Amino acid sequence: QVQLVESGGGLVQAGGSLRLSCAASGSGFSINTMGWYRQAPGKQRELVAQISSGGNTDYAYSVKGRFTISRDNAKNTVNTVYLQMNSLKPEDTAVYYCNLKTGLAPAAGLYGYWGQGTQVTVSS
Repeated sequence: QVQLVESGGGLVQAGGSLRLSCAASGSGFSINTMGWYRQAPGKQRELVAQISSGGNTDYAYSVKGRFTISRDNAKNTVNTVYLQMNSLKPEDTAVYYCNLKTGLAPAAGLYGYWGQGTQVTVSS
């Protein structure tokens, strides 16, 4: 079983920055891809960024150059992923969910383990 605990988020003005953190604990996920998805009201959940155990990253086009994903695998049973969000825009407002997929090269999609979600609100 894997547990994901998120922190960060909140209210910020346009142009500001926020940092999200997600700690994954449990067992059976030594090789994995961790990422952040977001869901705005009335919209589908979408991938924001993801990073593999080996450090390979993918970003949504809308956040490239503004968001940076990173991870800390220092502890064998706790992996932490971070999302540094700079130059935030009102359209970044959404609930952000941490996600973990096990395996060497997991397929894309809305599956795996999920955090409880954290609200990010960007005011104009």
